[in-house]
Amino acid sequence: MQRCFSLARLGEGNVSPNPMVGAVLVHDGQVIGEGWHRKYGEAHAEVHCLESVNAKNKHLIPHATLYCSLEPCFHHGKTPPCVDLVLEHRIPRVVVSNTDPNPLVAGQSLEKLRSAGVEVMEGILEAEGRRLNRAFFTWIVEKRPFIVLKWAQSADGFIGKEDERTAISGPAALRLAHKWRSEADAILVGTKTAVTDNPRLDTRFYEGKNPLRIALDRQGKIPATHHLLDDSIDTRIFGAVRQGRFERTMFMPSDGLVAIPDILNNLKASKQAILLVEGGAQVLQQFLDGNWWDEIRVLESSGRLKDGIAAPRLPVIAEMTESFQLAGDTVRIFERVRSF
Repeated sequence: MQRCFSLARLGEGNVSPNPMVGAVLVHDGQVIGEGWHRKYGEAHAEVHCLESVNAKNKHLIPHATLYCSLEPCFHHGKTPPCVDLVLEHRIPRVVVSNTDPNPLVAGQSLEKLRSAGVEVMEGILEAEGRRLNRAFFTWIVEKRPFIVLKWAQSADGFIGKEDERTAISGPAALRLAHKWRSEADAILVGTKTAVTDNPRLDTRFYEGKNPLRIALDRQGKIPATHHLLDDSIDTRIFGAVRQGRFERTMFMPSDGLVAIPDILNNLKASKQAILLVEGGAQVLQQFLDGNWWDEIRVLESSGRLKDGIAAPRLPVIAEMTESFQLAGDTVRIFERVRSF
């Protein structure tokens, strides 16, 4: 099952809003097939796993055990149900980590397999499997995007200077931050950050897809020459509509304050299942105060600013799950205690 998890992670950043899934086919203690869900809308892990079996080993499939990090799909979506593929290949034993929380599946595949005489084991490394797909579980169970808050701060707790772009993290931490961007579906900043920092919100320091860019700009303060209005990447501006010809930039008019639930509903409608919020301090604090967050990632430099904009306050329910050093910076990951 650990191998299934490792394979599943290879799809990170490319399969959302679907889950990351890995599959391994084993005969007599030997792996004869492996696969993972590589891209949203394309073949699932089980398909790739069975296709990877060498021709000389095809006859072993009806005598093998299939390990899957998540229950095989039950319904017709962009691809046929994988449970039928398992039955078609007469695989006698299936081992899964998690039951799929999607109401269209929700244990039905496992029941169908059992009814057909397949031996089924479930709940193997269940907690680890749920953590792997915590974004997918949030998307299905809470019916909203998984929200990651991220900021960089100095050793004395400041995220920058007032009205001044301030570099805090080193090159290695910057590359990690761009990796995180590539794994998200959308990335959001407030008006002040958009105006002061003039961010590109892309992944130029890491090979990966660019997320949808989102900026709050109710009063139209972002200069027309800034990167967020260059129309080079899919972008949504919640606020004043701008004049000009835009092909990849959408404006979401708002006469009042932009409410976080409205942003989340907009993202859900377009199947953007993972949101990365990068600032500034006021926007981050709004997400924290409303309990609109699932994970917090803090990059802390060893340098000191002595004064400036204070970093957001970590909520008491934030549990640190990871901490490591990265070329002079400290990376800390916090998660919200979950009920699923």
